[in-house]
Amino acid sequence: MGSIKLIFGLSVIVISLYLCVVLVPPYYDNYEFQDEIQSEALYGANNSKPEEAIQDAVYKKAQELRIPITRDDIKVHRVGVNGSGSVSIDVPYVVHVAIPGYPTDLHFDATVTDMGANN
Repeated sequence: MGSIKLIFGLSVIVISLYLCVVLVPPYYDNYEFQDEIQSEALYGANNSKPEEAIQDAVYKKAQELRIPITRDDIKVHRVGVNGSGSVSIDVPYVVHVAIPGYPTDLHFDATVTDMGANN
């Protein structure tokens, strides 16, 4: 009876560790990506950085983090005058995680709206 509990306990630990190794990186990458687009929105709202340049910077960071998006998936909208308006960045994406017996898609929506320092 004791060896069954030991095998069951070790199995639970191994499965938990495997799930952490598989699931934590996409969430961590999303956290880093969200931080980057927050910075880009703040910088874009307070300066005259064009929407295309913001889109290029966000795409470059996504490529560094191996986030599966295309440049067209990045929606950048500026409202108001450069330096006093707001910048909104929206990047929805899906990461496929191949868990044996239960493959799943993780849906992320990295969205940020920054009103700039003057608002």
